[in-house]
Order: sequence, then C-alpha cells, then structure tokens
Amino acid sequence: MSMMRIQPAPFFASKNRAFWNLQLAGWGGYFLLRTVVAVANDQPLNLLAVLVVTTVTGFSISLILSVIYRQLIDRQPIVTWGGSAVVLMGAVIVYASIDAWLQGLYYGGTRETTFAQRFIGLSFIPLTLLGAWSALYYAINFFLTVERQADRLERLEAQTTAAQLAMLRYQLNPHFLFNTLNSISTLVLLKQTGPANAMLTRLSGFLRHTLITEPGSQVTLAQEVETLQLYLDIERMRFEERLRTHFEIDDAAMDACLPAMLLQPLIENAIKYAVSPQEEGARISLTARVIGERLRIAVEDTGPGIEGPVQLSMLEHLPEGAGKPVSTGVGLANIRNRLMQGYGEDHVFETTSQPGGGFTVLIEIPYEPVEQSQSAASAASKGRLAKSASPENQTPDNVVALNPQRAIGKT
Repeated sequence: MSMMRIQPAPFFASKNRAFWNLQLAGWGGYFLLRTVVAVANDQPLNLLAVLVVTTVTGFSISLILSVIYRQLIDRQPIVTWGGSAVVLMGAVIVYASIDAWLQGLYYGGTRETTFAQRFIGLSFIPLTLLGAWSALYYAINFFLTVERQADRLERLEAQTTAAQLAMLRYQLNPHFLFNTLNSISTLVLLKQTGPANAMLTRLSGFLRHTLITEPGSQVTLAQEVETLQLYLDIERMRFEERLRTHFEIDDAAMDACLPAMLLQPLIENAIKYAVSPQEEGARISLTARVIGERLRIAVEDTGPGIEGPVQLSMLEHLPEGAGKPVSTGVGLANIRNRLMQGYGEDHVFETTSQPGGGFTVLIEIPYEPVEQSQSAASAASKGRLAKSASPENQTPDNVVALNPQRAIGKT
C-alpha cells in the first residue's frame, strides 16, 4: 500500500568507489586503444612510454578537474557553466602542451615541426577526451542529484501517507465507547456485577486488540472479522436480540489482506442508523468473496435506509431532526479516504439504499493473499473465529459462515 522507496543504483551505492572505478576503466581503455592503434600501424614499442606518460597526464588532469567541478556544480548556472568552460580550456591547453612536448622529445629531428604545429595538431585529442570526461562527470552527478531528490520526495510522500493513515485510523468513532461505559455504569449502579464485569472485559479485549495494531498496517480478513466479533460482543450486550448479524465469507477471502480496522466503522454505522433507531432492531450482513483478482466486500443492513440519491458522506452530516442520530463525522468518509490513500484509483467504494429500506456499502480492492509465512497466523485466527461462532458463544441469530455452503445456525 505504501509507496516503495527508490533505492540507489547499485553501481553508485558508493559514489567514491564508483568514481575511481570509472576513472581506472576509462583511462585504462584509452591507453589500451592507443596501444592497439600503435601496434596496428607498426609503431616501435618504445612509443608505449610516451602513451603511458600521456595517459597518466590525462588521468591527473581529470582528478584536478573533478575537484574544481565539485566546487562549481552547486553554484549559479552561469557560474557553473562559465567556470567549467574556462577550466576545461585551460586543462586542454595544459594537456596539449605536454603531449606536444613529449612528441618533440620522442621524434627528435626526424620530423621538422615546430611546437606550435604539434600543439595545434594534437589539441583535438585532449579537447575530445576532457570534454567527454567533463560531460560525463556532470551527467552522472545530475543523475545522482535527481535520484536523491526523488528519494527524498518519495520519503516525504510515504511519511505523509503514513501520517494521514494514522490520523484516519485514530478517528474511530468514540460513540460506542461512551455508550458502553454508560451501560457499564448503569449495571454497576444496579449491582449487576456479573454482566458489568463481562462487558468491561470485552471492552478491554477490544481496545487491546485495536491499540496493538500499527496505523496503516494490513491484516487478513480473518483477523479483521475477529476484531469485529470483539466489537459486536460488546454491542450485543447493549442491544441483545435487536442486533442480528450474518457473516458469509469465502475461505479464499479469509486470507486476503486489507487495511486494519477498515470494516469496523461500517458495522458501527449500521448499528447507529439501522439497529438503534428501530424498536425491532435490524439485521447486519457481511459478505466477502474473491472474484478474479479482486476482493469484494459488502456490508448490508435492514434499517430504514435513506431516500434519494446516496452520497458517500450523507450519513455523516444528517441535520438535527432528520430522524437519525447525529454522527461525529467519521464513518463512510473515513473509509473512503483510507481506501484512496491505500489503493489510489484501484478500488471501488459504492453505497446504495433501497426504496423500502436497507442500506448497502460495497468495497472492492485488489486481492492480495497473505504470504505463506503468515498462513499459520491466519489459520489461528480462523480457529479463534470458529470458536467465537460456536453456539455456546453466539446467540441463535448471529451467524458466521466461512463458506456459503457451510452456514451454521439460522439467518
């Protein structure tokens, strides 16, 4: 989900080592080329001494250029390019002068040429060599600068995304927490210590389970459903038979990865707007299945729904007197933002409301199965989920179906 950090090119992981490798390879290749040309033209072997001196001269001058260029590269463009041109011309003059002097010593009186003639005739070699070396030096440094800037930008984007995910993750609606604490307080005043202690224990388990999850992390759907069971156990003590649930999840979908605490606000919305306002309560259904390379999750309720076109954040901003509880502003908008942060445009988030009542939220994200190394943890979560779905732990109206063909209880 989070963006991958750009890694430095392996060859340039150590800039100093890369520089020396390029220096030795480049000037070594130049010496080898000049040697092959001399041998092909039947030149005497003692010419190799001149080629060695010429190569060492170019190598040394390029080292001096690298020191000067390093001082010029971060200055204003006119200073960088103007200074580099002047320094390059000076280096070419020095290199050509040394080469012309060596040629005069080597050929002696066999060639009737002046120093100026030799200088002019040989100047194209250092001009080509040092010009190409300078261009390559600036090109490589420009590439490394762009890579560092891209890496820095990538880090900033990753940090921004993590911060936004953390903010959204911690915006969990505290509405249920206040109601739960009020219910516990009421039970204590009525001296019903057994139910109060059970409710407090379940609240403690839910908070512990949610707080240990890192913001922006991913969990399997099995772990997410386990978290929902902890939450529903608390709400079921408040609403009793008014809260009826039905989970229908394919086996393949249980190992799918999704952002932690993605579904809890949807269930909370359904309880707030479907179960709470109606005396008879409502039924909340969660279905999940893998379709091709996509994971499709739907949360439905049998509440009164809403009339007219459904907007993503409509349930978040209902006016006073609209017949529904006033929301604290999280819920659907939170889920939409988290999906956008995690998947960009590669997701579907749709809400629909039936004319006769009922509200459905559909989520579709890429199917990302958990790694093999995490299969054991997923299996353990399934085991705990199956245990929590057993008849002694659930009311008859609460159904958890790990496979559509293996539903237990009544719906």
